Amino acid sequence: MKKVLFVMNGLYGGGAENVLQTVLSHLERDSFEIGVLSVNQQYIGPEYPEDIYYSYIFGHSSSSDSIMKRFWVKCINKFKLIVYDHLSTKWSYRLFVPKGYDVEIAFIEGYATRIISASTNKHSRKIAWVHIDLLNNHWTDIAYRSRSEEAEAYTKFDDVVCVSENVLNSMSSINPSLHNLKVIYNPVDDVSIREKAEESVADSKFIEGQIKLVSVGRLVSQKGYDRLLPILKRLHDEGYPFVMNILGDGPDRSELERFISSNEMESYVSLMGFTSNPYPYVKASDLFVCSSRSEGYSTAVTEALILGLPVITTLCSGMKELLGDGEYGVIVDNDDASLLDGLRRLLSDETMINNYRKKSEIRGKDFSLERQMRRIEELLLSEEC
Repeated sequence: MKKVLFVMNGLYGGGAENVLQTVLSHLERDSFEIGVLSVNQQYIGPEYPEDIYYSYIFGHSSSSDSIMKRFWVKCINKFKLIVYDHLSTKWSYRLFVPKGYDVEIAFIEGYATRIISASTNKHSRKIAWVHIDLLNNHWTDIAYRSRSEEAEAYTKFDDVVCVSENVLNSMSSINPSLHNLKVIYNPVDDVSIREKAEESVADSKFIEGQIKLVSVGRLVSQKGYDRLLPILKRLHDEGYPFVMNILGDGPDRSELERFISSNEMESYVSLMGFTSNPYPYVKASDLFVCSSRSEGYSTAVTEALILGLPVITTLCSGMKELLGDGEYGVIVDNDDASLLDGLRRLLSDETMINNYRKKSEIRGKDFSLERQMRRIEELLLSEEC
């Protein structure tokens, strides 16, 4: 039995975290003993299997904790931050990472990858997962002292798994010396998604309307909601009949809420917040909108296709792999004017939306959880280094 450790920056918030939940739930327990290390401590919800050892680096305290406990957590976190920022990365690995694993996986870019790149475990297989196009969205600068340190970190891994061909090409451009790159698409539990989508839509925040648009994603600049809202306002002012429901939370929420309020958009745009089951809301909608500035391989778009929902998306990594060259959904150039024009065309043509619904239903049948999980398990069981 292989002992496998997955390392994440956090356990909630985005596509990579949802993919991790799927992987953890479907790895064969006869073959793997699993641990998860989160850089930041978070509540372990029912989405995560119970038969896994969970640990964290930076602790969390709440206002309900005693003053002494909050002070102690703050002191310990400060010490750990000094170690991470100022000492050799090997110290972070030695002090914070559970030992004795056969496979050590940095399942997301940034902090997790930097820490596992310093592994002193000579017997472990080290794997880095890349979920984002770092050529167009190099957010990981905050985790490293320099770009050269990051490039060096990836050379320490036996395998670098990219979630799409575009992500692989970006990694090759950033670091031409990497020869251990491979593509494994994100596993998506299509059966579970269809089952969960049958639950009722009871949230009062969900706006009903003639044409229901929906989007699922973190409220961060990468997802492009700050540029989507002005587009929606313009379409509404031009008289197009629609409502927009956005499921997700994040640091940009206050800014987006201010824009909605100041432009009196509450009657047709709703920020619904995070929900562990967005699928009933997706299924109840007419069109999925992806306004992202960058992606790796969009789990949200994959899930929309599984539920047979038409998709319009900006051109990001993985979209042509998901939608073909516009065969199964509308792909527009990654700029505001193109997204506006694409939404105009769809909102003006109900027949076009219905045709893409039929194509989405066809494409959604192509996503097999079993196939992708088999590839992941083969990688984890491999003895090659």
